[in-house]
Amino acid sequence: MSKLTQYLIDSRQELRKVNWPTRNQAFNYTLGVIIFSLAVSLFLGMLDIGFAYVIKLIIHK
Repeated sequence: MSKLTQYLIDSRQELRKVNWPTRNQAFNYTLGVIIFSLAVSLFLGMLDIGFAYVIKLIIHK
C-alpha cells in the first residue's frame, strides 16, 4: 500500500511541474486541431470521390 501512496504523491508533484496552457491557448489549439481535421477529411473525401469516379469510368468501358 505504501508503493501506491508514494506513486500518488510523486504523480501529484510531477503534475505541479507541468506548464498548463491558458484557457485562450487551449481554445486556440483546439480550434486549430478541428480546422486541420476538417481540412484533411475534406481532402481525403475529395480523393475518394475522384478515385471512385475514375474506377467507374474504367469498369464501364
